[in-house]
Amino acid sequence: RKNSNGIGVEKTWPVHSPFVDNIEVVRKGKVRRAKLYYLRDRVGKAAKVKELVK
Repeated sequence: RKNSNGIGVEKTWPVHSPFVDNIEVVRKGKVRRAKLYYLRDRVGKAAKVKELVK
């Protein structure tokens, strides 16, 4: 999510599109929800997801 002129903008990428070459997982996080819509309203450290430690 990016703020542009004070408005939150989100971009959705089709995963199976031929334009998507590869997907690299940078970090894994532990969440208990499939949809993380509640993170939209949070700012700063509150918007972070706890990192999954193996």
